[in-house]
Amino acid sequence: MEITGAVLERCGAPAPYAESAPITLGPLELDDPGPGELLVRIEAAGLCHSDLSVVDGSRARPVPMLLGHEAAGIVEAAGPGAATAIGRRVVMTFLPRCGRCAGCGTGGRLPCAVGGAANAAGTLVGGAVRLSRSGEPVAHHLGVSAFATHAVVAEASVVPVEDDVPPGIAALLGCAVLTGGGAVVNAGRPREGEPVAIVGLGGVGMAALLVATALGHPVIGVDTVPAKLDLARSLGAEARTPGDAADLRAPVVVEAAGSARAFETAFALTAPGGTTVTVGLPHPDARASIAPLRLTAEARTVVGSYLGSAVPGHDVPRYADLWRAGRLPLDRLVSDRIALDGLPQALDRLAAGEALRQLIVF
Repeated sequence: MEITGAVLERCGAPAPYAESAPITLGPLELDDPGPGELLVRIEAAGLCHSDLSVVDGSRARPVPMLLGHEAAGIVEAAGPGAATAIGRRVVMTFLPRCGRCAGCGTGGRLPCAVGGAANAAGTLVGGAVRLSRSGEPVAHHLGVSAFATHAVVAEASVVPVEDDVPPGIAALLGCAVLTGGGAVVNAGRPREGEPVAIVGLGGVGMAALLVATALGHPVIGVDTVPAKLDLARSLGAEARTPGDAADLRAPVVVEAAGSARAFETAFALTAPGGTTVTVGLPHPDARASIAPLRLTAEARTVVGSYLGSAVPGHDVPRYADLWRAGRLPLDRLVSDRIALDGLPQALDRLAAGEALRQLIVF
């Protein structure tokens, strides 16, 4: 079938992206779903720093590539062996799990090796490429490619949700909430009532703040952008700039900014015996400086957490229940709703730190 999508033609183009134009919007061909695959009509897709990191060249991926990995939609067709019912709303997740490799046996602590290899290659988890343009293949982004009217995805890349979860909320569950919330719940594991500090209040960091607050933890939000600090305060958190937070310590600190400086800040804010969780994705060449003695003398732990160390089939329903109970106001994460043709300008706002989650609404 013919679809319309946003294709990244080259990595590393300079900002502003509305001028350098690395992304083209146009028609593509989408094959029918193969065995264990689904055809999904996209309802909403969030713009995330993981998309930006491919555009700016921080994460090398094959191009041309149809971008987008945080989304929700309706199943319209199923390939042989797929069990998800046609008509179900599904949340897209960007790391499918094969269920057989060593990583899949760690309860979310390690990513799936098979899914990770497929993501790096720009294929679906089974190795297929279902996208093309003028007869030439177009790579999939993280097994999803949601910046389009439709997507074919492996069934392992979706989690069904009930119809009462709106498309925009469902989309956020698949990346921002899984990653930020999981950094707190699965990786940081604060004790009941313990404070949690979060460094970097973008979409993932603010989702971590919302989940920690929903679970009853006092939260300290750290960022340099006044509007983000104001939002954090309105959500019940204490909010400080890095300089103003220098005297604070917390048993669990989440770094969600994706920079070496933010990691150093998070490490400095971690209390003796505490855990620093890093979920940000800095440039591969970035380097941070910490004092190793503090790890030993203060019995500290540093944990890397990919996709919030989540098992999506278990965690997405949990967060949906928190939202349903009124404890997780995810609508506060949405800074703008845009059409697909507004993607270049939205990337510029994201790169400038002016946005949390911008939702592409179809």
